[in-house]
This record gives sequence, structure tokens and C-alpha cells, in this order.
Amino acid sequence: MLTSIYGTITALVTPMNSDGSPDFSSLKKIIDYQIVNGINAIVPCGSTGESATMSFDEKCEIIRFTIEYANGKIPVIAGTGSHDTKAAIELTKKAAEYGADAVLLVSPYYNKPTQRGLIAHFSAIAEACSIPQILYNVPGRTAQNMEAETQLALAEAYPHIIATKEASANVEQMMQIIKHSPKNFSVLAGDDSLALPIIASGGKGVISVMSNYAPKQFGDMINVCLRGDFELARKMHFQLFDLMRLNFIETNPIPVKGILSMLGFCQEHYRLPMQPLLSSNKEILKKALLDAGLI
Repeated sequence: MLTSIYGTITALVTPMNSDGSPDFSSLKKIIDYQIVNGINAIVPCGSTGESATMSFDEKCEIIRFTIEYANGKIPVIAGTGSHDTKAAIELTKKAAEYGADAVLLVSPYYNKPTQRGLIAHFSAIAEACSIPQILYNVPGRTAQNMEAETQLALAEAYPHIIATKEASANVEQMMQIIKHSPKNFSVLAGDDSLALPIIASGGKGVISVMSNYAPKQFGDMINVCLRGDFELARKMHFQLFDLMRLNFIETNPIPVKGILSMLGFCQEHYRLPMQPLLSSNKEILKKALLDAGLI
């Protein structure tokens, strides 16, 4: 189990067959690619993994497969969050049973709890499960920001809440958490394009989309940031910057899965309501990949 987290953590896509079932053969290839390129950890069943359209049993299957296939070669942080506290506890317990190193817990979506409700939700999970836990604040998907004070209160109350994935794009809020958080608590950028400024402010890394298909290039940039060579890091950052932005030319994970398909890692199959990339956007991404030297 993890006691701290840092570096580049890949939010894995879930490759799918044409019938929408998980494509485990392709998932193996993507996991292997992360391992050989030095990624620090992987996250199955996060937002990028299309977890919102998976059943409980499917999430269990994918989490278990990922842990067993990784076989200790890379830490596995299972996405077990839910808008339903009971369901989040049940899936977190399953992930711990399977041997996950930590879990990633998205803030409840759709039902928009108050800050008191968020504290009650995450406290219930922390009290029911001893596995290391990472908060995930992504108001663009949940319609509710988890405020800095809320995250700090949880970090202080539960030592096994070891980090937050901050995808609010609110740099001031992230800095507030970094400044006031407990010593061993990690703030991880939730947006690839903000990883450099967050690490420069004291963040410990990023949970990344781009590292699915560019683990070495992106991971090297993060490592340069972490060692404090920001002149070189800026150069590397801007070499990848256009692609970071284009990862969201359509809703995530459509572009990243489209890119992985172009590179031969998986087929471009999604679950409804996700749709394949527009052909015009595919051409834009191909050009950006060429410009970045990735194809």
C-alpha cells in the first residue's frame, strides 16, 4: 500500500471490443507500455476509463485484472468513487481485497452535496476502509467544487487520505491546499497542462491523460519538474502543450482513445453516449502527433 504518491500517474483508458465489452488484450499492451516507460502508477476505472458507464461487476473485473496483470511491477490506484456513498465503500473494499495500492475517490456527481455532505461522504469511506485514499475534485464533471478547507479538513482527520487529484483548474485553490496540507499529503494536478505550475508551487505530480500514449515524453517532463530544473521543464512542456490541449478537442476520453487507436494500441470503440472522433479532429490530432515527434 502507498504511504505517499508522486510523479506521473496514468489515468488508463479502457479499451473495448465492438460490442462494448472490455478488451483485455489491448489493456495489457497499454499497461506494459506504462511499465517499460517508467510511469509511477496507473489508475483503472477513472473518468478516462469510462467508469461512468460501467456496472459494479465490470469495475470489479477491470480493477482485479489490472492488479493481477501488473503483478507488483507498478502501483495500481483503483477508481472506486461514486455519487452513492454506500457503493463507493463497497467498491473500495473490493479494490482493497484484490490488492490495490490505493484508491481514487471522485467527489459525488449529479447530487451536488454541500461541503458538509462532502466531508460526511469521504469520512464514511475513510472510516469504513483503511486502504490509502486519494480525493478527486473535478467540478467540471461533478457540478460542485470541493473547497480547499474541505480537502484540508479530510487530510487532517484521516492520515490514510494521502493525496488529492485537483482538477478544478483553480491554481489559487491548489496553492492554498499545498501551503496548508499535512507534511505527507500530496497535491496532484488533474490537468496535464497545469502540472508544471502546480509542481513549481510544491505539488508532487499529476494524474495524466496524455501519458496513456506519451508516457516517456510526458513522464520525463514531470521528472525534470520534480528535480527543479524549470528552465528545461518549460521547454519540454511547450513542446507537448498543443497536444495537452488537443486531448480535450472533444470530451475525454474520445481524443486519447482515438490517438491510441492511431498508434495501434486499441480499437476506437466507446460506450454510448461517447462517439468516435470526428474525422476533421482526427486529422488535427495526427498533425499534432507528427509535430511532437510521436508518429
